[in-house]
Amino acid sequence: MKPAVYFDEYDEGSTLQCLLCPRHCVIKQGEVGFCKTRRNVDGMLYSLNYGQLTSIAIDPIEKKPLFHFFPGETILSVGSWGCNLSCEFCQNWEISKDRPKVIKHVMPQQLIQIATERKSKGIAFTYNEPVVSFEFILDTSRAASKEGIYSVLVTNGVIEREPMELLSQSMRAMNIDIKGWNDDFYRKEIGTEKANVLRSIEIAIKSGVHIELTTLIIPGKNDNLEEMEEEALWIKSLSPDIPLHINRYFPNYHYTVPATQVESLIELASKAKKHLNYVYVGNVVLEGYSDTFCPDCGNLLIERRGYNVIVSGVDEKGRCTSCQKEISLVF
Repeated sequence: MKPAVYFDEYDEGSTLQCLLCPRHCVIKQGEVGFCKTRRNVDGMLYSLNYGQLTSIAIDPIEKKPLFHFFPGETILSVGSWGCNLSCEFCQNWEISKDRPKVIKHVMPQQLIQIATERKSKGIAFTYNEPVVSFEFILDTSRAASKEGIYSVLVTNGVIEREPMELLSQSMRAMNIDIKGWNDDFYRKEIGTEKANVLRSIEIAIKSGVHIELTTLIIPGKNDNLEEMEEEALWIKSLSPDIPLHINRYFPNYHYTVPATQVESLIELASKAKKHLNYVYVGNVVLEGYSDTFCPDCGNLLIERRGYNVIVSGVDEKGRCTSCQKEISLVF
């Protein structure tokens, strides 16, 4: 166990309040919070999943998904267990809803060594919700940056302001979920306020982190065209160059809603493209919808066939080879 960073006494007894995420769980002696990863032990809050990995693999960076960050490269990807949301359609419920039996224990320096041995330039914290592994990720990303290894976070963005600001200092890139634009959907089915996520996105951008956003489209839940346009307009207010990934949902965990219709994904992507320069459709093979085009002249910049990536229309300075427009890419 590792002492937690963000908590406070709740009353004169031994009850504590976790301050890592907006849930602000009140945790009595011997009990855990909603995410199950933080326990009150004799008036001290501890992280229960520090250095506990359930998944480790070398993935294409596009799988995060990050399309504008070292395109075509691979990254060491790791996951732990636990989550601070209540999504009944969770795609990784085996590791997000409870602690699995099989765990690999590592310390930050060991994980950095693994990345070095596998010739990965970075470490991605992904699969389950990394926010609930805050202490381990903070320690690892800080140590990794000193050795020239960057860190990536794939997150729901539901974290309080101060820990998000702290974490953003040692993160090079993030993919943050916007699970929909309907406030009632967020409250009733996700278990938080949408505003918490939007705040995290703004903090990361202000900190200079490369940001890409993902919305998983669930039929009848968050597939409203007007709401997608509102979402795209909000993203545009930050920057029209922020990539948005519109992904296909498949039934999982407790959700039996049929998979998203491809036609719906195309309609939603077309609506978002009215306001954003880079909109992609994921979890389905659609020719052209995973490629990157110059927003000015339409030149094909990056062609993607599955995880086979060909960068052909961008020069060494990150400009379109046809019209010389600077493209929002990290190489």
